[in-house]
Amino acid sequence: MTTRSWVDVPAGSPFPLANLPYGLARRGDQDAHAVMAVGEHAVDLHAAACRGLLPADVPAEVLAQSSLNDLFALGRPVWEGVRRRVAQLLDVHEGELRDDRDAVEQVLVAQADLTLLLPVAVGDYVDFYSSIHHATNLGRILRPDGEPLLANWRHLPVGYHGRAGTLVASGTEVVRPRGLVAGDDGPRWQATDALDFELEVGAIVGVGSELGTRIPAGSVEDHVVGLVLVNDWSARDVQAYEYQPLGPHLGKSFATSLSPWIVTLDALRPHRVPAPPQDPPVASYLRTEQDTAYTIELEVLVQSEQMRREGLEPVCISRNDFSSMYWTIAQQLAHLTVNGASTRPGDLLASGTVSGPVREEAGSLMELTWRGRDPLTLPTGERRGFLADGDRVVLRAWCGQGDERFGFGSVMGTIASAKED
Repeated sequence: MTTRSWVDVPAGSPFPLANLPYGLARRGDQDAHAVMAVGEHAVDLHAAACRGLLPADVPAEVLAQSSLNDLFALGRPVWEGVRRRVAQLLDVHEGELRDDRDAVEQVLVAQADLTLLLPVAVGDYVDFYSSIHHATNLGRILRPDGEPLLANWRHLPVGYHGRAGTLVASGTEVVRPRGLVAGDDGPRWQATDALDFELEVGAIVGVGSELGTRIPAGSVEDHVVGLVLVNDWSARDVQAYEYQPLGPHLGKSFATSLSPWIVTLDALRPHRVPAPPQDPPVASYLRTEQDTAYTIELEVLVQSEQMRREGLEPVCISRNDFSSMYWTIAQQLAHLTVNGASTRPGDLLASGTVSGPVREEAGSLMELTWRGRDPLTLPTGERRGFLADGDRVVLRAWCGQGDERFGFGSVMGTIASAKED
């Protein structure tokens, strides 16, 4: 795909022609439409279809719904075909299509005029635990006298089913939750004192699978449309008291933020790399000869309320690379369905916290501050073991270098005070 568009794309924009991610947006009080980002604009895909600009196998009605589920259910040839057609229409070199330019200009909308929505209606949401560095760090923090990794960790991608009803769009406030936390005289009911973020990448299912069937690891591109950024907010003290023996529940079900743009696997294909070696060898259903890891630069930024008052920009507290993940998206999908569990369009598979091998690459405050023992110092002099009310967390991601560099946009959330009892 070419990387130059006749639509202006400012230097450093996450949305050059090499990207063209899918989103869902509303303009004013109009109905939601499927859109595709380019520079500081978006192509209204419903309007484009009504003008005959998109492939004939894309019904206009699926582009004017409250989610992109029905569009993605049409399959990979459709979702990739729409993206390639839009790229063709926007390509500065496509001389034979210049007659279409006036029509395309009529369906371009400034992103500043749009309200970006959750792009899909998520029916099922599984959160995995796929970073060996994150799992090892948490093992050392929580079980300092034992083995950091539990016996099953290197044999399967551990995960749990999250609460799809508390997935929220970027920009939604995150209210500090209350819960039971451990105390010397038994559990206490209180607002969490250990509110944390988790830097994650999520895979969006396009074509689902029937109950009783399996999706092979090598078929991931036929089922997953693309990737989003995920912030799986966590109340660590609530989580610590409740998670044994059945795992996370209220400590993680109060809010999970998703970025609005779905970067397609088609766009990410040039950035595929071999997955890290797995030792011992994994079960046959988790193996594939394909490269299924992706080089994606990730970063976490924090801005306190005092920083905003003083006009200080968010400060980066962590950077790492998604390619370090021990378990890949392909393996997560294969494991999720190996027992015959079904999947549906819009389902979300979150990676679990992405962390690198050194402290500065950790994807949570739990690791960055070692459970609050070593607080971070912000530019104002404020110290953070965990998040304070008014803190804003921004996750961002990028692929590629130079002219081929593109991004995911961001996902942002600000902490609001706990509700009164």
